[in-house]
Amino acid sequence: MHPFARTLALATLLLFTGTGLRGQEPKFDRTEAMVPMRDGAKLFTTLHVPKDAKNPAIILLRTPYGIDGRTEKLLQGYFKELAADGYAFALQDIRGRFKSEGTFVMTRPARDPNDPKAIDEASDTYDTIEWLLKNVKGNNGRVGMLGVSYPGWLTAVAMLDPHPALKAVSPQASPADMFLGDDFHHNGAFRLSYGFEYVAMMETDKSNFSFKFDKHDTYDWYLKLGALSNVNKKHFKGKLPTWNDFVAHPNYDAFWKTLSLEPRLTKVTVPTLNVAGWYDQEDFRGPLRIYELLEKHDAKNQNFLVVGPWNHGQWAGKADRLDRVTWGSETGTYFRKEVQAPFFAKYLKGKGDAPPEARVFQTGANKWETYDSWPPKGAAARRLYLHPKGKLGFDPPKDADGADEYISDPANPVPYRPRPVRPTYPGPEWPVWMVQDQRFTHGRPDVLSYETEPLTEDVTVAGSMKVKLFASTSGTDCDWIVRLIDVYPEDLTKPADMAGYQLLVAGEPVRARFRKSLEKPEPVKPGAVEEYAIDLNWGHHRFRKGHRIMVQVSSTWFPVIDRNPQKYVPNIFEAEDSDFQKATQRVHRGAKTASHVVLDVLPK
Repeated sequence: MHPFARTLALATLLLFTGTGLRGQEPKFDRTEAMVPMRDGAKLFTTLHVPKDAKNPAIILLRTPYGIDGRTEKLLQGYFKELAADGYAFALQDIRGRFKSEGTFVMTRPARDPNDPKAIDEASDTYDTIEWLLKNVKGNNGRVGMLGVSYPGWLTAVAMLDPHPALKAVSPQASPADMFLGDDFHHNGAFRLSYGFEYVAMMETDKSNFSFKFDKHDTYDWYLKLGALSNVNKKHFKGKLPTWNDFVAHPNYDAFWKTLSLEPRLTKVTVPTLNVAGWYDQEDFRGPLRIYELLEKHDAKNQNFLVVGPWNHGQWAGKADRLDRVTWGSETGTYFRKEVQAPFFAKYLKGKGDAPPEARVFQTGANKWETYDSWPPKGAAARRLYLHPKGKLGFDPPKDADGADEYISDPANPVPYRPRPVRPTYPGPEWPVWMVQDQRFTHGRPDVLSYETEPLTEDVTVAGSMKVKLFASTSGTDCDWIVRLIDVYPEDLTKPADMAGYQLLVAGEPVRARFRKSLEKPEPVKPGAVEEYAIDLNWGHHRFRKGHRIMVQVSSTWFPVIDRNPQKYVPNIFEAEDSDFQKATQRVHRGAKTASHVVLDVLPK
C-alpha cells in the first residue's frame, strides 16, 4: 500500500505531488495537537484552517507515512482544488507511527464491539472527529475523509463505523482483501518483492525504513535469497510481525478473513466516491471490489466509481502520461477539478449535483465515459480461444485435442519487468512497470504467446475479463500466469516509438494448490489436466482496428510473485532450497479442453 514517486518515495501516497498554486494562495493558520483517544493514547495531528474561513467543513486525512513537514506540498498539490474551496484540513499520524503514541498494527483488525475499551482505526477516527468538531472554530459540523492506499483503507474502515458528522468519504486505491487480490497476495500467490520490502519499511522502526540491497538488480538478489524460509534466517530474524503472519498463515484462514473488508461491506453509510487506476501496481482490485460490494446495498444512490488511466495514486499530479503511453489530456487535473472537488462540495456544502454512477477512462481510445451502471449494460461476453501455432481467435478449436508445452525452471524465472529490477522503493520502474513494453518476455521458451490476426474492427472491453485455462504439470504444484496484451501495429508512424509495442492490459497469477479451495490446498496429480479459473478483474480498453490481441501464459513472474517450488510442500514459506525443481508445463487447447479468455465487449 505504498506508492512511489521518482523524487520522493512517499510523495504519491502522501498525496503531496503536483504543481504549486499559482497566483494568490489560500492562507492557513497551522496548529499542532496531540489528540487524545479513548484509551489514553495521543495521536499527532496538524490543523490547517483558512484565515478567511466562514463555517468551513473539515477534510481529514490519516496516514502511517508521516505528515510533519509535508503539509504545504499537500495543500499546494493534491488538495489544491479543495484548498481553494475553503475547507479546513486535519492531517494525522495513526497510532504507533512517527509522532503518534501507541502501538502500530498493520491493517489493524476491527475491535470487539462488546468491549467499550477496545480500539481500532475506526474508533481512532471517531475520536479524532469528535475532537475536531470541538476544536476547529466555527466549523459547519460536516467532515469529509479521503486517502490513497493505506490512507484509503483507513477511510474505508472509518465509513463502515462512521461518526455522525462524517458526511462524505473517498477511499482511493484502498485494499479490500490482502490474500485475494491486493498488496500481499493475488489469488493466494505471494507478492514477494513488494511484501518483503513493504514489511521492512513499515515494521523496522516508527519511520519509513528502506531495506539495503547489495545488488543493483534485485532479480539477482531475490534469486540468491532462495526459498522464503531464508528470509527470517538471514534477514528479519523473526522480529517483524507481518512477515511472521505470512509464515503462520499461508492459506486463506480466519486470520486473513478477519482482516478482509469484504464481509463488512454490507451497507452504504455515507456518500462514497471509490477511486481506482487501471495501472495501479499495488491496489487495483480493492477499490473495484469495495464499489461492487457496496453497490448491492446502495438504495439511496450514494455509491460512485471513478477509474482513470493511473498507477497507484497518480491522480495526485497531472497524469497526462504513464511512462511512454500518453493519454491526450491531464487526467489527474481533470479528476481533482471536475470529480473530487464537486463531490465534496455536494455532500459537505450542499452545492452542485451528485456525480454520475460511474466515470471510467477508456484506454486505447483515451477518453472518459460515464455510465448509469458498471459494468455497463449492453456489454456481451465474447470468447477468444487458444489455437495451434500461437494463434488466437474468436472461433472455437476444431481439433479434439491439442496442447503446447514448455519447461518451467525456478532457477531461471521469467522477470515481471525488464531488468535490472531495481528496488520497489525508491526504484523508478515500480510505478510504471505495468505499461512497459512486454516484448522483453516475448520469445522466451518458457512463455507461450497467442495472437489474433490484425483486427478488422475495434474491440472495446467494458467489464469482466476472465480466463479458463486447461493445463497440466509434471510437478505436484505450480503457478499459472496469464497476461492480456494489446499489440500495436509494426507500421505505426504516430508515435513511431510505439510501433510494435506490447501494452499490458491485465495479468494475474493463480497457484495450482488453490485450484479447488483457498482454505484447503492440495497437490496436483502429475500429468492430470486441471481447469483453472483466472479473474483478470474489470477493464475498459479499446483494442484498435489494425492492432492484435495477445494472450501470454507462463509459470513464473519474478520477483513480483515468489517462485513456486513446483513440488507440493505444506507451507511455501517454510520450503527449503532443495524443494525447487523444474517442471514440464502443458497448456491444452483442443475442443474438449478449450483454453480461452472471456471478455465483456460493447456492441459495435
